[in-house]
Amino acid sequence: MSTNHGDIFNVNPYEAHASLSTLESEVLWEYAKLAQHVRLLTAKTKELSEQPDQNLVARLRVLERKMGLVSILFKASVWGVINEQPATDISEQYADETI
Repeated sequence: MSTNHGDIFNVNPYEAHASLSTLESEVLWEYAKLAQHVRLLTAKTKELSEQPDQNLVARLRVLERKMGLVSILFKASVWGVINEQPATDISEQYADETI
């Protein structure tokens, strides 16, 4: 197979082989194209797995900031609800009622 990897999709490298029938050369060509697709897919998958998706990282950072804001606002609202409740006299609540 002396063809370039890009040529495998355009030129059948097995076409001129003397010991192959036309059908055999076509089948081998399809296998060669499939193998090249698998190589390209493997290379792209490796490339994607080695580097973080910058768009996803940026979107997650924005989400992280928003979640921090939500947490702070929630804590502030809970604090506000606690402060709005009337203060109870602790001494009345735990008055000594021993006989």
